[in-house]
Formats: sequence, structure tokens, C-alpha cells
Amino acid sequence: MPLSNSARADLVLVLVTLLAAAGWIFSKEALQGLPPLLFIGIRFVLAGLVLLLVGRAKWHWLRRADLLPRALLLGAVMAMAILTWIQGLDKGQHLGEGAFITSLGVVLVPVTAWLIYGERASGNTLVALPVAVAGLALLSLNGGFNTDPGQLYFLAAALLFSLHFTLMAHLACAMPAVILAAIQLLMVGSINGLVSVFIEPWPEAVEAGIWGWLLASALIATSLRFTLQTYGQGLAPASHAALIMILEPVWTALLAAFWFAEQMTAQQLLGCGLIFGAMLISRWRWVRGLVIKRAS
Repeated sequence: MPLSNSARADLVLVLVTLLAAAGWIFSKEALQGLPPLLFIGIRFVLAGLVLLLVGRAKWHWLRRADLLPRALLLGAVMAMAILTWIQGLDKGQHLGEGAFITSLGVVLVPVTAWLIYGERASGNTLVALPVAVAGLALLSLNGGFNTDPGQLYFLAAALLFSLHFTLMAHLACAMPAVILAAIQLLMVGSINGLVSVFIEPWPEAVEAGIWGWLLASALIATSLRFTLQTYGQGLAPASHAALIMILEPVWTALLAAFWFAEQMTAQQLLGCGLIFGAMLISRWRWVRGLVIKRAS
């Protein structure tokens, strides 16, 4: 019996969240032998070139003088978000914790949209924000304010990702997704690679295993993930897709516990739980609608 579009979207988007979570593991392993910004530069340029080839039938969109500058600006914002995220991944002590802090960007999107475009934040967002802040406090406060540098980088990345998501919402409908994604990935790789040239020492030799993790990051966690995400989002409403994407930090924490034997204290688990709860509260209208739809 063939699957409905809704069921197919569910399966594809859950797979996307698993690939995104696996990307945290691939990246952390690759950083054992590559400087952070050089790794991001190679990973995203390679992934962007793959997507550009996939979308070669739509290259004529690159001649749109009204859209290309906006796409390049969007890519620059994404580059800064990824730059801070990879620094957090390199310096952070806990992958699962970092994934939940970065996921605050989902909660902050309505606030960013209000600041930039004057879009009024919903009541759900106003409730979700203090819950998210409480969760962040539990992750950061352990007998005092002892936030490690990794957490600060992840928090900065969450703010930049919320800005990127907001700007993306006003451009994605005007440009083919595969071309827009390719431009952004190439911008991320080019900017981070250029910064790496000036501030990072490059290793004289890199083990073969590290190149394997790099390829997995570029081809599986970036190119394949973005392609599947584009396909899945085309089968389901944006609200439905956003709800499923909330699973990413949960998978990341579980994979980190399995792969790196990471353990969380009860306080950290509660903090992650509050951040996850804040994400659900901020999307409560969609959660309720999905539950009602499934029940009927």
C-alpha cells in the first residue's frame, strides 16, 4: 500500500533530523585532526558544489540581479552562525548540551521577526521564552555562573541562526530551494575557509580517518540532508516540518551518549527538558493541531 504524502514527509523529515544529529558526531570526530574553520570551509564548499550540480537545470536563477545579492547576504549570515557554532563544538565539553542551547534559535525566531519586520510575537512565544531561559540557566549555573566558552559560542550561534531563519522565510519562496541552499553553503565554506587562512595553523598531515569524517559531514550530513529536507518540506506544511525538526537536539544528545559516553547530571537533563519544552510551547498551535489531526 503506497504511503501518503503526509506519511512520506514524516519519514523523510525524521531521517533529516537523524542526519543532522549525526553531523554533530561527524564534525566532532573531524575536529580531532582539522582546525575548525578549515574543516567548515572544505565541508561546505564541497557540499555546495554537490548541490549546485544537482540543481544545474536551475542555474538561470543565478542571473537574477534582484535575488542574488539577497541570497549572498543570507549566506553571509549563515556563515557567521556556522563559524560560532563550530567554535562551540570545538571548545564545548558536552555535545548534547550544545545541541539544546543551539536549538534556542527556534524559540527566538518570532522575536527576531518582530525586531526586524515588526511581526507581532504570539502569546506562546512570550510563554516559551522564560521557560527557555530557565533551561539555559540550569545548564549554565552549577554552584554559580560557570558557563564554559563552548556554551557562549552555542548561544551566539542560536541568536545568529534565529536571524538566518527569519531572513530565509522572506527569500525561500522567491528562489528554487536547491540553488538557494547551494549559494548559502558555498558562502559558508568560502568565508570560513578565508578566515581560516589568516588565523588558523594548518596541519602538515591529516590521517585518512579524519578525511573520512570530513566526507561524511559534507556528503551525508550536509548535501544529502539539505536535499532530503527540501524534498520533505515540499510534502508537508511548514508548521508540520518545523515540529518534526525539533527532534534534532534529542537525537544529538542520544547519539553523544552512545558514541562519546556523555552523561548529564539531573540538573542538566532538567535544563535540556525545559529548552525542549520551550520549543514545543512556541509551536503549541501546531502541536495541538497535529494531535487533533492524528486523533481524528
